[in-house]
Amino acid sequence: MGQDQTKQQIEKGLHLYQSNQTEKALRVWMRVLEKSADPAGRFRVLGCLITAHAEMGRYKDMLKFAVVQIDTARELEDPDFLTESYLNLARSNEKLCEFQKTISYCKTCLNMQGTTVSMQLNGQVSLSMGNAFLGLSNFQKALECFEKALRYAHNNDDKMLECRVCCSLGNFYTQIKDYEKALFFPCKAAELVNDYGKGWSLKYRAMSQYHMAVAYRKLGRLADAMDCCEESMKIALQHGDRPLQALCLLCFADIHRSRRDVQTAFPRYDSSMSIMTEIGNRLGLIQVLLGVTKCWMIQKELDKALESIEKAQELAEGLGNKLGLLKLHCLCEKIYRTKEQQRELRDHVVKFHECVEEMELYCGMCGESIGEKNNQLQALPCSHFFHLKCLQTNGTRGCPNCRRLSVKPGYV
Repeated sequence: MGQDQTKQQIEKGLHLYQSNQTEKALRVWMRVLEKSADPAGRFRVLGCLITAHAEMGRYKDMLKFAVVQIDTARELEDPDFLTESYLNLARSNEKLCEFQKTISYCKTCLNMQGTTVSMQLNGQVSLSMGNAFLGLSNFQKALECFEKALRYAHNNDDKMLECRVCCSLGNFYTQIKDYEKALFFPCKAAELVNDYGKGWSLKYRAMSQYHMAVAYRKLGRLADAMDCCEESMKIALQHGDRPLQALCLLCFADIHRSRRDVQTAFPRYDSSMSIMTEIGNRLGLIQVLLGVTKCWMIQKELDKALESIEKAQELAEGLGNKLGLLKLHCLCEKIYRTKEQQRELRDHVVKFHECVEEMELYCGMCGESIGEKNNQLQALPCSHFFHLKCLQTNGTRGCPNCRRLSVKPGYV
């Protein structure tokens, strides 16, 4: 298969894929991969296969094609191709929750400077690295990466990247419980979709609606949460987006739990857990198990709650997800207080405070914890964050955490 025929077949596959004929598109692309003698065409078709498998949640296949793409890029001896292939390798590992590997491959990308394409990809690299740091609960580094990604998006007028970064920032602020910002950023993403997204994939709309649903639930606006989640789920089902389906099922379950409707929540958690297990989203599994634990606690089934905690703890330790561990110690503390088991209670109180210290989840001005309840936060340029009311009271004469002077306003 020559260069022109390769190009035609790739376009044919793209047309099928955009028409929701995914399996047919995959067959066309696989035939190109087997028969094409054009290395640049093979590189491009591998990119199509990587994207398609990412959206279907087939992350192990995504990783397999990313490894082949790196070999193809080396064959082409082109730094732009090599940078792109390392970014795909980073993304594959991010999806599989291999966060240390993601960070390592992102750093490799950033070291390959000097070409136009490399510079354009830096925003996407920073976003992937930020998501990985967030998975490890390293909030300061995650915020630094998201701000860099946002700067690249603004400088290159890249609205799609800006939309993705806003969704990640929504997730960031959900985790540290500034729910006002957790809603603001996905709403901003939704605005970008409405204003610029006529030719974009519907996944951008679905993604922003899902993150809005999460924030609305946290704010207690359950009807709004349900509306957004239903819209996101509709698009996810239309496009066979298994990862998003799993997240929406988790959100539905959390909404029902917030309404104290445990019997409706449980089957949604089970369905979400099934897909999360199938695709390998271990971070998502921790969230599901946290929700299941809280349902058992509502029903006063404390031993069953502890069983769920044990499974979640094993996953969180394996991933290095410190926030997950903190939440689990907090739940254990409540359970053992109810059971009046003082030794176990003390053990989890100590571990809880160790997690808080390790993640620096406290305000350097008032000393109170961050992420325990809904609070307005503000980041300084060094990416340390504080209670907004503390900064307004004490001013910004410098960061108490790192003593670095605040000379420019933070992006967020």
